[in-house]
Amino acid sequence: MTGRPTPGTPPHTPVGASVSAPVSAVVLDIEGTTGSADHVHTVLFPYARKRIAGWLTAHRGEPRWTEILDGVRTETGTPDLDEAGAVEALHAWADADVKAAPLKALQGEIWAAGYADGSLHGHVYDDVPEALTRWRAAGIARHIYSSGSVAAQRDWFAHSNHGDLTGLIDGYFDLTTAGPKRAPDSYRAISRTLAVPPGRTLFLSDVRDELDAAAAAGWQTAAVRRPDDPRGRSVAGHPVHGDLTGLHHLPPAPPPPAA
Repeated sequence: MTGRPTPGTPPHTPVGASVSAPVSAVVLDIEGTTGSADHVHTVLFPYARKRIAGWLTAHRGEPRWTEILDGVRTETGTPDLDEAGAVEALHAWADADVKAAPLKALQGEIWAAGYADGSLHGHVYDDVPEALTRWRAAGIARHIYSSGSVAAQRDWFAHSNHGDLTGLIDGYFDLTTAGPKRAPDSYRAISRTLAVPPGRTLFLSDVRDELDAAAAAGWQTAAVRRPDDPRGRSVAGHPVHGDLTGLHHLPPAPPPPAA
């Protein structure tokens, strides 16, 4: 992955460096951070791709079908695109792992059926439930921000290999509700929604460009690079952790003064 260091930050921050400033909210990425990227690419993506055309056929004329088709037309700049053309575009995006909102929405619809019938589960690393539990006990809000749709994120945690974890998560953000993950304005939008000062929000991700964007919006950041990550554990400008255990004891922000 590539990216530019945030102005004013050193080119390298020590691996495992702790967070010292108060934290009111933690926002977490999914793929590579809280769950296995391999699970996404070898299980979920192929599962959805095989079912794109069938889903559109089965739901033809329904409001959700119309919404996805209109989204593909907007993204491709072809207002008269038919269903066959939409399938072609969706397949191309899936093959290239394009973060297109219509594709993410359709993947979420397809995965939801797989979760419901037991064909799928979401992968969550063993250290994640304890971290979420500790942050909840400390009064720190916990949110997810992923390119996958909010519905897909919720299903991932509701049907995880650790059971239903949705009770440990306060909310979810995606490309539609926040914006692209490599754009600082997306993090500013999340700050407005959470009503938490940027400097008291911690973002955890495995992608440097995303971390740079969050830092540019004034957030605290920490990279999570799992031991099997081929990119290694050096992320310029951000402290790096191999899992969430070193972040269990974040310094909570003081409560607001009484009115």
